[in-house]
Amino acid sequence: MSVLTQKQILERIKKGDLIFKPPIDEFQLQAHAVDLRLGYTFMIPKQWILTANGRESLRVDHLNDVNTSNLHDIIELEKGQYFELLPGEHVLASTLESIKWPADLMSVLYPKSSTNRRGLAVDLTGIIDAGYEGQLIIPIKNNTTGHSIRLYPGERFCQITFQELCEPSEKPRGTYHQKDIVEGFILNKKYKDYDMIKKGDVLELKEKYKIDLS
Repeated sequence: MSVLTQKQILERIKKGDLIFKPPIDEFQLQAHAVDLRLGYTFMIPKQWILTANGRESLRVDHLNDVNTSNLHDIIELEKGQYFELLPGEHVLASTLESIKWPADLMSVLYPKSSTNRRGLAVDLTGIIDAGYEGQLIIPIKNNTTGHSIRLYPGERFCQITFQELCEPSEKPRGTYHQKDIVEGFILNKKYKDYDMIKKGDVLELKEKYKIDLS
Protein backbone atom coordinates (compact mmCIF):
# COMPACT_ATOMS: atom_id res chain seq x y z
CA MET A 1 0.00 0.00 0.00
CA SER A 2 1.46 3.38 -1.02
CA VAL A 3 0.44 6.99 -0.45
CA LEU A 4 -0.31 9.03 -3.58
CA THR A 5 2.08 11.88 -4.30
CA GLN A 6 1.05 15.27 -5.66
CA LYS A 7 1.77 14.10 -9.21
CA GLN A 8 -0.30 10.93 -8.78
CA ILE A 9 -3.18 12.86 -7.21
CA LEU A 10 -3.25 15.20 -10.21
CA GLU A 11 -3.14 12.24 -12.60
CA ARG A 12 -6.12 10.69 -10.86
CA ILE A 13 -8.03 13.97 -11.02
CA LYS A 14 -7.30 14.34 -14.75
CA LYS A 15 -8.51 10.76 -15.35
CA GLY A 16 -11.74 11.57 -13.58
CA ASP A 17 -11.57 8.80 -10.99
CA LEU A 18 -10.77 11.22 -8.13
CA ILE A 19 -13.35 13.99 -8.06
CA PHE A 20 -13.58 17.08 -5.85
CA LYS A 21 -16.65 19.33 -5.99
CA PRO A 22 -15.91 22.20 -6.03
CA PRO A 23 -12.51 21.45 -7.63
CA ILE A 24 -9.46 21.94 -5.44
CA ASP A 25 -7.26 25.03 -5.93
CA GLU A 26 -3.49 25.46 -5.91
CA PHE A 27 -3.42 26.27 -2.18
CA GLN A 28 -4.92 22.89 -1.31
CA LEU A 29 -2.55 20.61 -3.18
CA GLN A 30 0.31 19.42 -0.98
CA ALA A 31 3.29 17.12 -1.59
CA HIS A 32 1.33 13.98 -0.71
CA ALA A 33 -2.01 15.25 0.59
CA VAL A 34 -4.90 17.57 -0.17
CA ASP A 35 -6.06 20.26 2.26
CA LEU A 36 -9.84 20.29 2.68
CA ARG A 37 -11.72 23.50 3.32
CA LEU A 38 -14.33 24.04 6.02
CA GLY A 39 -17.90 24.02 4.78
CA TYR A 40 -20.97 26.09 5.67
CA THR A 41 -22.95 23.51 7.67
CA PHE A 42 -22.58 23.22 11.46
CA MET A 43 -24.48 20.91 13.80
CA ILE A 44 -24.70 22.00 17.44
CA PRO A 45 -25.71 19.36 20.03
CA LYS A 46 -28.90 20.14 21.92
CA GLN A 47 -29.06 19.47 25.65
CA TRP A 48 -32.81 19.23 26.14
CA ILE A 49 -36.20 19.38 24.44
CA LEU A 50 -39.69 20.25 25.66
CA THR A 51 -42.09 17.30 25.44
CA ALA A 52 -45.61 16.58 26.67
CA ASN A 53 -43.98 15.35 29.89
CA GLY A 54 -41.97 18.52 30.39
CA ARG A 55 -38.32 19.41 29.91
CA GLU A 56 -36.35 16.27 29.08
CA SER A 57 -32.61 15.91 28.69
CA LEU A 58 -31.30 14.43 25.47
CA ARG A 59 -29.02 11.45 25.23
CA VAL A 60 -27.17 9.81 22.35
CA ASP A 61 -28.05 6.16 21.88
CA HIS A 62 -26.86 5.13 18.44
CA LEU A 63 -28.06 1.53 18.86
CA ASN A 64 -31.68 2.50 19.43
CA ASP A 65 -32.33 5.87 17.81
CA VAL A 66 -33.27 5.53 14.15
CA ASN A 67 -33.67 9.25 13.60
CA THR A 68 -31.31 11.50 15.54
CA SER A 69 -32.41 14.76 13.92
CA ASN A 70 -33.68 16.10 17.26
CA LEU A 71 -30.20 15.94 18.80
CA HIS A 72 -28.74 18.91 16.93
CA ASP A 73 -29.52 22.42 15.84
CA ILE A 74 -28.42 22.78 12.22
CA ILE A 75 -26.88 26.05 11.09
CA GLU A 76 -26.25 26.91 7.44
CA LEU A 77 -24.02 29.96 7.18
CA GLU A 78 -24.29 32.47 4.36
CA LYS A 79 -21.51 34.11 2.35
CA GLY A 80 -19.35 36.30 4.59
CA GLN A 81 -20.60 34.80 7.86
CA TYR A 82 -18.41 33.05 10.43
CA PHE A 83 -19.00 30.62 13.30
CA GLU A 84 -17.70 31.29 16.82
CA LEU A 85 -17.02 28.12 18.79
CA LEU A 86 -17.53 28.66 22.52
CA PRO A 87 -15.06 27.43 25.17
CA GLY A 88 -15.49 23.69 25.67
CA GLU A 89 -18.12 23.47 22.93
CA HIS A 90 -18.26 20.50 20.57
CA VAL A 91 -19.87 20.68 17.12
CA LEU A 92 -19.95 18.80 13.85
CA ALA A 93 -19.06 20.60 10.64
CA SER A 94 -18.93 19.74 6.97
CA THR A 95 -16.09 19.90 4.53
CA LEU A 96 -16.67 22.34 1.70
CA GLU A 97 -15.71 19.67 -0.82
CA SER A 98 -17.71 16.63 -1.75
CA ILE A 99 -15.29 13.88 -2.80
CA LYS A 100 -15.61 10.73 -4.86
CA TRP A 101 -12.87 8.15 -5.30
CA PRO A 102 -12.67 4.64 -6.79
CA ALA A 103 -12.58 1.18 -5.21
CA ASP A 104 -8.79 0.92 -5.42
CA LEU A 105 -8.20 3.94 -3.16
CA MET A 106 -8.75 4.38 0.56
CA SER A 107 -8.01 7.59 2.43
CA VAL A 108 -6.96 8.85 5.85
CA LEU A 109 -8.08 12.18 7.25
CA TYR A 110 -5.84 14.25 9.54
CA PRO A 111 -6.21 17.60 11.31
CA LYS A 112 -3.85 20.35 10.21
CA SER A 113 -1.31 21.31 12.87
CA SER A 114 -2.24 24.96 12.40
CA THR A 115 -5.82 24.08 13.35
CA ASN A 116 -4.77 22.29 16.54
CA ARG A 117 -2.48 25.14 17.57
CA ARG A 118 -5.50 27.45 17.80
CA GLY A 119 -6.81 25.38 20.70
CA LEU A 120 -9.11 23.26 18.55
CA ALA A 121 -9.33 19.50 18.91
CA VAL A 122 -10.10 17.86 15.59
CA ASP A 123 -10.01 14.19 16.54
CA LEU A 124 -10.62 13.13 12.99
CA THR A 125 -7.75 10.83 12.09
CA GLY A 126 -9.21 7.67 10.63
CA ILE A 127 -9.80 5.52 7.59
CA ILE A 128 -12.39 6.45 4.99
CA ASP A 129 -13.45 3.45 2.92
CA ALA A 130 -12.61 2.81 -0.69
CA GLY A 131 -15.38 3.91 -3.02
CA TYR A 132 -16.64 6.67 -0.71
CA GLU A 133 -18.64 9.56 -2.11
CA GLY A 134 -19.83 12.70 -0.35
CA GLN A 135 -18.83 15.41 2.08
CA LEU A 136 -16.87 14.51 5.20
CA ILE A 137 -17.94 15.17 8.79
CA ILE A 138 -15.50 17.07 11.01
CA PRO A 139 -15.96 16.84 14.80
CA ILE A 140 -14.54 20.03 16.34
CA LYS A 141 -14.04 20.96 20.00
CA ASN A 142 -12.78 24.19 21.53
CA ASN A 143 -10.29 23.00 24.15
CA THR A 144 -9.75 26.44 25.66
CA THR A 145 -11.46 27.46 28.89
CA GLY A 146 -11.89 31.15 28.23
CA HIS A 147 -11.71 31.99 24.52
CA SER A 148 -14.19 31.59 21.73
CA ILE A 149 -12.54 30.58 18.45
CA ARG A 150 -13.78 31.99 15.18
CA LEU A 151 -14.17 29.57 12.27
CA TYR A 152 -14.46 30.74 8.68
CA PRO A 153 -16.11 28.68 5.95
CA GLY A 154 -13.56 28.14 3.22
CA GLU A 155 -10.48 28.06 5.45
CA ARG A 156 -8.13 25.10 4.98
CA PHE A 157 -8.96 22.97 8.01
CA CYS A 158 -7.84 19.35 7.60
CA GLN A 159 -5.83 17.14 5.26
CA ILE A 160 -6.65 13.97 3.39
CA THR A 161 -4.20 11.42 2.03
CA PHE A 162 -4.97 8.68 -0.49
CA GLN A 163 -3.51 5.19 -0.45
CA GLU A 164 -3.60 2.68 -3.28
CA LEU A 165 -4.87 -0.76 -2.34
CA CYS A 166 -3.08 -3.88 -3.53
CA GLU A 167 -6.31 -4.69 -5.36
CA PRO A 168 -9.68 -2.93 -5.70
CA SER A 169 -12.05 -3.38 -2.80
CA GLU A 170 -14.72 -5.95 -3.64
CA LYS A 171 -17.35 -4.28 -1.52
CA PRO A 172 -17.02 -0.48 -1.43
CA ARG A 173 -19.00 0.82 1.53
CA GLY A 174 -21.83 2.25 -0.51
CA THR A 175 -24.00 2.64 2.57
CA TYR A 176 -21.77 5.54 3.60
CA HIS A 177 -22.32 7.54 0.42
CA GLN A 178 -24.11 10.72 1.29
CA LYS A 179 -25.05 14.08 -0.20
CA ASP A 180 -24.27 16.12 2.90
CA ILE A 181 -23.41 15.70 6.56
CA VAL A 182 -26.97 16.13 7.81
CA GLU A 183 -28.20 13.25 5.70
CA GLY A 184 -25.18 11.15 6.60
CA PHE A 185 -25.60 11.75 10.34
CA ILE A 186 -29.36 11.36 10.63
CA LEU A 187 -29.95 8.34 8.43
CA ASN A 188 -28.24 5.77 10.59
CA LYS A 189 -27.74 2.37 8.97
CA LYS A 190 -28.72 -0.47 11.31
CA TYR A 191 -26.47 -3.50 11.04
CA LYS A 192 -27.25 -7.09 12.00
CA ASP A 193 -24.92 -7.01 14.97
CA TYR A 194 -26.72 -4.09 16.68
CA ASP A 195 -29.53 -6.14 18.20
CA MET A 196 -27.11 -8.74 19.56
CA ILE A 197 -24.90 -6.03 21.08
CA LYS A 198 -27.89 -4.43 22.82
CA LYS A 199 -28.73 -7.80 24.38
CA GLY A 200 -25.15 -8.34 25.50
CA ASP A 201 -24.70 -11.35 23.20
CA VAL A 202 -21.20 -10.37 22.16
CA LEU A 203 -19.61 -13.83 22.34
CA GLU A 204 -22.56 -15.31 20.47
CA LEU A 205 -22.15 -12.60 17.83
CA LYS A 206 -18.47 -13.45 17.38
CA GLU A 207 -19.28 -17.12 16.94
CA LYS A 208 -22.25 -16.63 14.61
CA TYR A 209 -20.44 -14.20 12.29
CA LYS A 210 -16.91 -15.57 12.42
CA ILE A 211 -14.99 -15.40 9.14
CA ASP A 212 -14.69 -18.66 7.24
CA LEU A 213 -11.02 -19.09 6.38
CA SER A 214 -11.36 -22.53 4.84
